Amino acid sequence: MGQSHAKGVDRLAQALVHLGVDVAFGLPGVHNLPIWEAFEALGIRIIGVRHEQTAAYAADGYSRATGKLGVALVTTGPGAANAIGATGEAFTVGSRILVMATDIDTAIRRPGVFRGALHECKDQTGMFEPVTKATWYATEADKLGEDTLAAGREALAAPSGPVYLGVPLDVLNGAAPTILDLSEPERTNIELTSSELHSAATKINKATNPLIWAGGGAVAAGCGGNVARLAELIAAPIMTTYGAKGLVSYEHPNVLVSPPQVPLSEALWNEADLVIAIGSDFDAMMTKSWGMQQPRQLLAINVNPADASKNYATDQVLCGDANVVLEQLLPSISDSGRNEGIVARVAEIDRQVWADAENECADATNFLDIIRNTLPPNANIVADMCVAGYWSGGFCRVPEPRKLAYPVGWGTLGFALPASIGTATADTGPTVVIAGDGGFLYAPGELATIMQEDIPLTIVVIDDGGYGMLKFAQDYAGLPNQGVDLHTPDFAQLAESFGLDARSVIGLGDDFALALKEGIASGRPNLIWAKARLLPPPNTSTRSATTKAGHA
Repeated sequence: MGQSHAKGVDRLAQALVHLGVDVAFGLPGVHNLPIWEAFEALGIRIIGVRHEQTAAYAADGYSRATGKLGVALVTTGPGAANAIGATGEAFTVGSRILVMATDIDTAIRRPGVFRGALHECKDQTGMFEPVTKATWYATEADKLGEDTLAAGREALAAPSGPVYLGVPLDVLNGAAPTILDLSEPERTNIELTSSELHSAATKINKATNPLIWAGGGAVAAGCGGNVARLAELIAAPIMTTYGAKGLVSYEHPNVLVSPPQVPLSEALWNEADLVIAIGSDFDAMMTKSWGMQQPRQLLAINVNPADASKNYATDQVLCGDANVVLEQLLPSISDSGRNEGIVARVAEIDRQVWADAENECADATNFLDIIRNTLPPNANIVADMCVAGYWSGGFCRVPEPRKLAYPVGWGTLGFALPASIGTATADTGPTVVIAGDGGFLYAPGELATIMQEDIPLTIVVIDDGGYGMLKFAQDYAGLPNQGVDLHTPDFAQLAESFGLDARSVIGLGDDFALALKEGIASGRPNLIWAKARLLPPPNTSTRSATTKAGHA
């Protein structure tokens, strides 16, 4: 199409291509069909999902797996509203997604008046403000490309997070003759002073029991190599949040595989005379609702100093990209010569925590062994808020960053299956879904998406007859079981009715291991229905010493 005949929607698509977008996840509606046409013209693939919430979850799963911009395309009013829950999950973990929703014509809208146009909202953009980093509402077709570039860049910029772009239909279809300026804006780097670096290095070199705590921001910065080097120099154990698993491979001797919430791991935190927090805000899930004690000294490296200090008081914050900061800091760090001792301590803690878990719930540790021994190193695990998901989040041995997606933000039940569509589309390795029977039933219609788009997934549904974590919480508190027992379908027949290969097994033993191995090897969409009940792991809040509140 010639420049003089270009429409706003053409500039939108052009901007996304410039941002590196080649796939989007969406559901068509009467107002957004022009976007589908423009995407096809520029080679952007749209995965057509069955629910708008899935569009945002899939964009989130794609972004977590790749670090790239995930795009969710939804339509006006109820379509936009359906995406809010998944956008909230992305917001709490800083996922780089752009939610694009169409809106009614600007000519129809009257300020402060709800007229009753099809799909009209009083303030559609306002619905997204609490769950996004920023919102845009396009008003001119000739500036829609600029708005799209700005929104996408904002989602990608550290600290990253979801961004909303609302586009009225007449803006999509309006004339946009101005050539889109694709030049990149100048980036301003935060320069640390020599005084700041000297102060931080002095704290680190004086510490006798340092500990490194790494979060999702460390993964975003890609600083795993420098974190490992720092740990070796100062003889520090590396604790990772669920979002940072694989930042440094579990095979590295300084990495503590055990979750920080168990007593033996928490002892390392309590004994530390310096905690070095890298890209973390110390959320409630990782700290036993802040029941872990205030560190004696806390040095934080974070692009957002407010996030670094909002839950635990910091003694110093080095503000900037974690990898850049570590590059500047490492030359001033002395080799303590003590690493052999901490390596032995970490190994003993992991051995004892695993032995305790085996004694208490051998079915769960056997399940994790099967996962570790069956999945290839490049496999992706997408876990839900279910008992098996809690075990995966806390105890899975992850060899690389971005290989475990877990709803650690809002803790949204029903995350795994729709998010896995984005993860598998990213083509970064085989993808395995770990879901419970309750969470899976949030989005079974996406089995149609998976077959229609030929997305290779292995879906594991662990069926314990209801909301197992909540049932445990009720039993733990001596309460009657109410609302936690579920009537569920024959999951294998359900999957087969959509065209997936399906197998059913009892328990999580040899039959499950064989089914998982064959399912991954097939390269086809497949589902494994495993009837099993697991005891929740010690890293869940119901079993911690500080609270009896259960996760959903």
